[in-house]
Amino acid sequence: MSRHLHLNLFLMSRGHHEGAWRHPKSNHKALTDLALYVEATSIAERAKFDAVFLADTLAAGNSSGLASSGSLEPIVLLSLLAAHTQKIGLIGTASTTYSLPYTLARQFATLDHLSNGRAGWNIVTSWAPEAGANYGLQQNVDHGDRYKLAEEFVEAVDALWKSFPADAVLDDREGGRYLDRDRMTPADYAGQHYRTKGPLNVPESPQSRPVYIQAGQSDAGRGFAARWAEAIFTAHMTKDSAKAFYTDVKSRAVGYGRSPDDIVVLPGISAAIGSTTREAEQVWEELDDLTSTDVGLTRLSARFGGHDFSSLPLDRPLTADDFPDPNAVEASRSRVVGYIDMTLKENLTLRQLLRKLAGARGHFVATGTPEQVADIVEDWFKTGAADGFNVMPPIINSQLALFADEVVPILQKRGLFRHDYEGSTLRSHFGLNAVAWPSALARSA
Repeated sequence: MSRHLHLNLFLMSRGHHEGAWRHPKSNHKALTDLALYVEATSIAERAKFDAVFLADTLAAGNSSGLASSGSLEPIVLLSLLAAHTQKIGLIGTASTTYSLPYTLARQFATLDHLSNGRAGWNIVTSWAPEAGANYGLQQNVDHGDRYKLAEEFVEAVDALWKSFPADAVLDDREGGRYLDRDRMTPADYAGQHYRTKGPLNVPESPQSRPVYIQAGQSDAGRGFAARWAEAIFTAHMTKDSAKAFYTDVKSRAVGYGRSPDDIVVLPGISAAIGSTTREAEQVWEELDDLTSTDVGLTRLSARFGGHDFSSLPLDRPLTADDFPDPNAVEASRSRVVGYIDMTLKENLTLRQLLRKLAGARGHFVATGTPEQVADIVEDWFKTGAADGFNVMPPIINSQLALFADEVVPILQKRGLFRHDYEGSTLRSHFGLNAVAWPSALARSA
């Protein structure tokens, strides 16, 4: 069977660029309007994308009022999108830091049933002082401990999803027996940090359980992904970085007794598309003109765990001394290392760095005609840098529509991307094997 690439829509309000909310070609609907999300998801489904993905933030965000902020709760929103779509996968983010295993297991199992097997869980560990305060935490969990907690959390959720097999539901009206309780087993999970008895009160879902997605890039994150992830969302500004990550995480998976094909690696790509290269460049210029330096500084500070960059001159090339020690940053360490390396390599000023990050926040940025963007996608796919892409349109819906209507047909003509869905579940879209669980009787024996 020939290898085909995967395309996932990373759906972010009116677009991924900080200035997208102001751009005249972005969707004018309110960020709380379901139609905004239905329209974008429908474009992706018509183009046969594997899935739509919703990130999440657990704090109000930028307080200046100069940038769009606020986000709808992903699982509720995806449940509504399930009713407005037929085949496209539905991936939601939920934090292991601020959730409980039993609650999360019920929510995602429910979404998987309501969507007939299209759900995926983007597993994240969170660090943000504002989020911790919102959940009443006196102090945040440090980087290493967050992954220790996450390991237990996913073990607990996994045990809960195994506890109520589908064949335990008899629904025997004539015989008067709804459940075969012998086929159900308590999770009985007892870790150092989490305990849950179970069984879950939602039966096994259409694809046995939702697909596991993960986005960490640190050493701890890669180890976690190698054990659990079936798809990985990752951020790389260069193909060389993406190739190194791809090789590393797949080789780590082998160490857990898994096949490299058990994981689909999807770097982010934010592409400005035009009929000419110059027209595509103008998209970025228009968006950059709509950004705020104050917003950029606030977001850069958040990426570096609260470090204050505001005293630095905007137009002097930055040095290593202008950044905090990455090892002391409790946020995404791998991302900040990438920011520093890019800044020093390209001799960027603070203003230039802010503009670089305004568009894709450390993901790969492409600029060009549909043919040129398709060439990049094909090159990364064929040279071992990606199994596909997490598509991050700078403007929604206009740039998303250009990718779907202009780039995708080129990829289809080259035999790289599907013309139609071959299955109905997210697991089938990603080409993943069925979940290898022991039978219900074996579990209860």
